[in-house]
Amino acid sequence: MKVLVTGGSGFIGSHLCEALISRGYEVVCLDDFSTSSQSNLQGLNSNPNFKFIKGSILDRKILQENLKEVDSCFHFAAAVGVQKILDDPIGSLKTNLHGSENVIEFCSSLNKKLLLASTSEIYGKNQSQPLKEDSDRVLGSPLLSRWTYSEAKAIDEALARAYSDKHGLKMKIVRLFNTVGPRQSPAYGMVIPRFFEAALKGAPLTIHGDGSQRRVFCHVNDAVDGIFSLWDTPEGWGEAFNVGGFEETTILDLAKKIIMICESKSNIEFISYASLKKFGFEDMGRRIPSTMKLQNLSGWKAKISLDEILSSFLGSIRNIR
Repeated sequence: MKVLVTGGSGFIGSHLCEALISRGYEVVCLDDFSTSSQSNLQGLNSNPNFKFIKGSILDRKILQENLKEVDSCFHFAAAVGVQKILDDPIGSLKTNLHGSENVIEFCSSLNKKLLLASTSEIYGKNQSQPLKEDSDRVLGSPLLSRWTYSEAKAIDEALARAYSDKHGLKMKIVRLFNTVGPRQSPAYGMVIPRFFEAALKGAPLTIHGDGSQRRVFCHVNDAVDGIFSLWDTPEGWGEAFNVGGFEETTILDLAKKIIMICESKSNIEFISYASLKKFGFEDMGRRIPSTMKLQNLSGWKAKISLDEILSSFLGSIRNIR
C-alpha cells in the first residue's frame, strides 16, 4: 500500500509518516516547510519506503502527479496555530481553502481514498460540552481573523462530504483536539510548547484572560492510534470523528504544573482579552471532546494522561538540548 501524506514534515504529519512506515506502507511526503521542519524527518529520509517531495498543495501539477502514484491520501497540510492565522490571515485562508480543494478534487477524480484532517476549531465557542460530531458551530464575527481557520476547515469538510455524496469519494474526517507531543513548535502559539519554552528560560508564562478556560490535551501517539483505528475500520466512510484526550484542566493549572515540573522560577502574567481583541483574537471558555463515536466504531480511546503528556514533552526538549 502506497500513500501520500500532505504536510508530512509537520508535527502530527511526521509522527503519522513514521507510524505508516512501521506498518509496512510506502510513504510519499509532500511539504513546503512553511509551518514545519526538515528535522522532523531525520529518522525517515534513509528509509527506502519513504520519499520526500518539496512542494505545496497549492501547486496543482505536483499534487496531481504524486496522487496518481499512490492508493490513498492522508491530508494534513494546513496553515495551523492561532498565531499563524493572526499573522497571515490571507495566506492561511488560501492554503486551507484552495489547497484542500485541490486535494479533494484530485482524490475524487483519481479515485483515491482520503483521510481529511480537521480540527476542534470547527466547533468555535460552543459551550454545550462535551462536543459531539453533530454539535452546532458557534463562531464569533467573521471580521475577527481568529475564526478564519475554523471557517476554512468547515468548508473543507463540507466540500469533501459533497464529493462523497455526489461523486463517490471514499473519505473519512478526523477532528483533532489539542494534539501535543515531541516536535511541536511554540512558534505558532501552541500553549504547551509555549509554556515549556518560557519555563525553561525562567521567563513569564503568559496567559490570555484569567486562565479559567478549560481544555483537554491528547498525546500525538494517542491521536495517531485513533487515526489508524478509524482508517482500518471498514465503516465510517463519509463521516467525521473526534479524536482527543480525556483529562480536563484549566490553563492556569496547566501553567502551574509546567512551572513545577521544570523546577522553574518563572511567574505567570495575564493579558486581558480586551487588549487582544484588536488583533483579531477571541477565545472560548471550555472545549472538551466526546470521542464516543469513534470508540463505539473501533474501540479506540486515548490512554496517555496529562502528567505523562507533559513528562514526554519535557523529555523530548531535553534530548534535543
